[in-house]
Amino acid sequence: MRVLISCGGTGGHINPGLAIADIIKSKYPDTEFLFAGTPKGMEAKLVPQAGYKMETIKVAGFQRRISIENIGRNAKAIAYLAASGRRAKAIIEGFKPDIAIGTGGYAAGPVIRKAARMGIPTAIHEQNAYPGVTNRLLSKEVDYVMLTVKEALDFMDKSKFEYSVTGLPVRSNINTLSKSEARKKLGFNDDFTILSFGGSLGAGCINETMEAVIKWHAGNKLNINHIHGYGGMGKDTFPQAMQAAGIPLKSDRLRITEYINDMDVCLAAADLVICRSGASTLAELEAAGKASILIPSPIVAGNHQYHNAMVLGKAGAAVVIEQKDVTNEKIISEIEALYNDRDRVEVMSQSAADLHLSDTNERILAVVDKLIAKGKKK
Repeated sequence: MRVLISCGGTGGHINPGLAIADIIKSKYPDTEFLFAGTPKGMEAKLVPQAGYKMETIKVAGFQRRISIENIGRNAKAIAYLAASGRRAKAIIEGFKPDIAIGTGGYAAGPVIRKAARMGIPTAIHEQNAYPGVTNRLLSKEVDYVMLTVKEALDFMDKSKFEYSVTGLPVRSNINTLSKSEARKKLGFNDDFTILSFGGSLGAGCINETMEAVIKWHAGNKLNINHIHGYGGMGKDTFPQAMQAAGIPLKSDRLRITEYINDMDVCLAAADLVICRSGASTLAELEAAGKASILIPSPIVAGNHQYHNAMVLGKAGAAVVIEQKDVTNEKIISEIEALYNDRDRVEVMSQSAADLHLSDTNERILAVVDKLIAKGKKK
């Protein structure tokens, strides 16, 4: 069997594509895969690193804000768009896939659209509660739509496709350690533990607030352990701020680092997680069953992180605070309330766990099998 997967742009689109390939390979080990993505996107590095072949297609988004620079970018995007159909057709004819799956990003648009119009069984996977432009358009062309959360249907014409809520694949090592085992591994005791981060690049808003939070609980000698990943954005400021406050980056209560390489351990150790609300992050919070304070990034397409966060917020699994409303005092107040109400933390944790779909892999394979069956009928 040959499977074509198209994705690109961000890890939020690429990693699900790689995960789906791994899921298919677990049932059909002889499957041949080909990825289609842009030559300069993250996929050009991540896909080959994962051991998969990739063909490239030049695609770019249109810039809405008018400027001399953006006029040039839009001219290039138009040129890429004009050539994308031919390039997509060449990729498909060269590989001859049995099925094709898109997981979002500009590259998926022309490739999956062309595959669908050439009669190849097709599906897309939407990671967010607010679908991206590419997937909203492709939903009118493909045979099946896989959704992380059903709320995404509110923004799509569900009369155009068959859908399945599959959830989002998460790393297999999530939720393999108990809280006590994880804390022991980190050198912490069994006191209340906070995990905070803003992603690999970091988030200025979260870093600035966590400076105040760490000073607050360290200065008041509260029984709180804290892990914070400040990311690349904070490497020139966060350690210096801690040093100026006389707070060590590592102690029996603190672990402050640029990047969290052992997220599975840190997540298992945590009572409360403070972070952004990308789809993969939230899927891991649900898989691990963790209470959270979510601060959605306001600079993402369609404000989709807010929509993602509200799925957990409405379920009672998270406190959602928009970035415009973040203050040091507000975040400290929310943490203090949860620190003093462990029963509420437990209820939030269980609510997060209740959202987790433990059979995501099986649900994705069920869609793949439908695509395979559809192809055999032709």
